[in-house]
Amino acid sequence: MLRNSFAAHIRSEYEHAAKDCVTCETKGACCLDAHFVNVRITRLEAVAIMSEINSLPTEKREAVRERISDAVERFGLDDAAESVGRTYACPLFERQSGCLVHETAKPLPCIAHACYERKEDLPPESLLDELEAKVCELSRRTYSSAAFTRSLPAALKKLF
Repeated sequence: MLRNSFAAHIRSEYEHAAKDCVTCETKGACCLDAHFVNVRITRLEAVAIMSEINSLPTEKREAVRERISDAVERFGLDDAAESVGRTYACPLFERQSGCLVHETAKPLPCIAHACYERKEDLPPESLLDELEAKVCELSRRTYSSAAFTRSLPAALKKLF
């Protein structure tokens, strides 16, 4: 519910000022840029994403799991504290089909991201910060553990 209303708000209020991903000459460049991506997620978000991954056909599911494990190893994302500032290429993006969890479990920072020409057209950071705080609290209450976020690949690998 929170994710869907956030996505609808971003679409209606901000995305009109952004470049359309469908017309991008280098589809997925932002998702696959290992010097740019630094999405951190809660356990709650990781569980939602893993549910989608687990619904994929076996061969595709195994390929995604392999990319996740590779990203954790290649970019040094195992240790949550050590990996805070580290970037990586997103293992959930496939050039031929796009984001594997776009409609169902796309992380909040990814929903807020788009290619804006002007800085003033960007959604305010406070919008994302407020919602991430709510999701962290929900995750803490759901799993009775620390609400610390982890890099997306490390959070997913932990659920394998």
